[in-house]
Amino acid sequence: MGKDRTGAGADDLVIPVPVGTQILSEDKEEVLADFTEVGQRIVFLEGGIGGRGNASYKTSTNRAPRQHQPGIPGQEMWVWLRLKLLADVGMLGLPNAGKSTFINQVSNANAKVGHYAFTTLVPKLGVVRHRAREFVVADIPGLIEGAADGAGIGDRFLGHIERCRVLIHLVDISGDDPAEAMQIVQAELEAYGSGLADKPQLIALNKIDLADDELAEGFAAELREAGAERVFSISGATGAGMEALLDAVLSYLPDRTTTETKAAAVEDTQAADQIVWSPI
Repeated sequence: MGKDRTGAGADDLVIPVPVGTQILSEDKEEVLADFTEVGQRIVFLEGGIGGRGNASYKTSTNRAPRQHQPGIPGQEMWVWLRLKLLADVGMLGLPNAGKSTFINQVSNANAKVGHYAFTTLVPKLGVVRHRAREFVVADIPGLIEGAADGAGIGDRFLGHIERCRVLIHLVDISGDDPAEAMQIVQAELEAYGSGLADKPQLIALNKIDLADDELAEGFAAELREAGAERVFSISGATGAGMEALLDAVLSYLPDRTTTETKAAAVEDTQAADQIVWSPI
């Protein structure tokens, strides 16, 4: 084997995670890292450091050193990984409020649609293009009364809309009591916490294609009396009323969304590739 041998250093262990992943402490009380950008890298734990053998202490006057330095063990810990989708707009409402139909109408999501509750079982993302702008909408499974206590699918998907700038709250005009439906969802947001109940909400009275104008206005008035500042009467099936609602969404977005920033970066790269350099 020869003399003065040392062990090989191990390669770095790199764990790829989706953008939006958070690393939580073992008790889930502390966010240790938050990956919000493509290409972001964090050295989370350091590996062990090998010790110095006695040969490293050898000098002209100390030809047979007897001292050595022990190594340092690597770090280790238990953590939780939690994914929070990165979306500009979040959608919520009771089951069968028409969220999947809505997101299919305004985006490329191609979400499953059915005439029964809980057709959406996992969060769905769609990119919306409106008035030369682009933004991402997140659709999550419907909430029911008691979701904060685990009823239905529970509130475990609400974390995916915590990062959203504005929420679209769909209320089904064909339900038994639209005003009560709105208040049920609002109560579940307050029970969940994390500031969701304080986020800007655009209340959309959906499925107006199933009612006449007088009935729609009557329910809209009830929603305003129940606390809605403004009510958008829309139809996810026909697209009626969508322009005004999406215009309102734009007022809550930054000058450039993440989607638009990425698109601009691609365009800049392509433009740079097309430049022809010639000697002067």
